[in-house]
Amino acid sequence: MNQDLIIKNTINFVKKTLKNAEGGHDWFHIERVYKNALLIAKGEQVNEFIISLGALLHDIADAKFYDGDESVGPKKARSFLEEQNVEEEIIVHIENIIKHISFKSSLGSGKTFRSPELSVVQDADRLDAIGAIGIARCFNYGGFKNRTLYDPEIAPNLNMTKEEYKKSTAPTINHFYEKLLLLRDRMNTKTGRRIAEERHLYMEGFLNQFFDEWNGVR
Repeated sequence: MNQDLIIKNTINFVKKTLKNAEGGHDWFHIERVYKNALLIAKGEQVNEFIISLGALLHDIADAKFYDGDESVGPKKARSFLEEQNVEEEIIVHIENIIKHISFKSSLGSGKTFRSPELSVVQDADRLDAIGAIGIARCFNYGGFKNRTLYDPEIAPNLNMTKEEYKKSTAPTINHFYEKLLLLRDRMNTKTGRRIAEERHLYMEGFLNQFFDEWNGVR
């Protein structure tokens, strides 16, 4: 099994598949997560090949763009990896990374999966959801869904179930409180926590500025 060739083929597959994807979940998002995952992996005892495939394929079919169907991503990943003659044990691991990487998965009460590789890829994905790029992605998706920027009369729901989270149409600013500001304390790795701290502070500064401008203070 030529791992370098498989990674190269995976990159090409993802680029082609996500060519017309929403801007916050396109190839460039995947590329950033891939790079972050490899950076974090340097400080962890993990299988770098699984890290690479997990990062590259984690959003190959994000459920939010498939009517909430969480089975599409793992199926697409399996089909591709089987074509590449990847070992079954690795395919199953990648499927589990895709199934359990998302924030909404932590809101459910079903069976969980854990591995050092999932921890690394999950941190890399979460890092791309916070900081300057996280803010840009948040508002890009809000615009894509035609959501209100902010509504003072709609308070953030801090106790959502998984299904409530999936069906939410709340204003974009609420998403900071319902997810983004929670991610710093949910990082799995030392490197992830270090990077997340800086990006978290950046988001807090942005929100302070946002509300000052909203309220006519500045």
